[in-house]
Amino acid sequence: MSRPEVVVHRDGDLLAAATAARLVTSLVDAQTARGSASLVLTGGRTGIAVLEHLRATPARDAVDWTRVDLYWGDERFLPAGHPERNETQAREALLDHVPVPASRVHVMEPSDGRFGDDPEAAAEAYADVLAAAARPEDHGSVPSFDVCLLGVGEEGHVASIFPDSPAVHERERAVVAVRDCPKPPPTRVSLTLPAIRASREVWLMTTGAAKAAAVAEGLAGAGEVELPAAGARGQRRTLWLLDPAAAAKAPDLFTPPLA
Repeated sequence: MSRPEVVVHRDGDLLAAATAARLVTSLVDAQTARGSASLVLTGGRTGIAVLEHLRATPARDAVDWTRVDLYWGDERFLPAGHPERNETQAREALLDHVPVPASRVHVMEPSDGRFGDDPEAAAEAYADVLAAAARPEDHGSVPSFDVCLLGVGEEGHVASIFPDSPAVHERERAVVAVRDCPKPPPTRVSLTLPAIRASREVWLMTTGAAKAAAVAEGLAGAGEVELPAAGARGQRRTLWLLDPAAAAKAPDLFTPPLA
């Protein structure tokens, strides 16, 4: 498992733009090496801003979108097309603007989908999707995602894995239903930390002073039960992408101080 690296960008908009550029390179490199690429998307302000910057840059066409598989780290268990669903926001920001085949967009079932209002069934179905995509060289029931994008919450949650919640204690399942989330909406579907750690690279993106304590604790080696972001590691690379406010309480843990 990789050790965390940190890049601090001057502000949130530059962070999103630079991450979009970094993502183009990573996807192209993956396609060159293996013929296709896989990406786990996240919601939130920064996650969607990255997709908007990716849509706007001419470099997006360097990626062969017909050979990209898209997954989600978590999803709000709401009806299809609901404006708060990560899928809805991702489609508006990028997916409706690139030629990615529908068969390669692996969405988590909505609350009015084929399983109705049953998030446990939706989680099991998504685990089946991941297992079907896994190859022998992945050595498990989850694909080795090329990049997994994650936001970090003020209390250190990633995806919909919150501190000391049932999801953070999960060691066997790749996908779980999450009920009674401390942030609305209360019901979600989420990858677990073992599934996230199947990724070749994990990029944790966050901005703002409210996240500074969680960032400092995560980089200082906090336990994943108390701070799930600390357990989000990539096989080859773990990258924290921050603005100065989010990095303010951990100034001695990284160099250079600004990019």
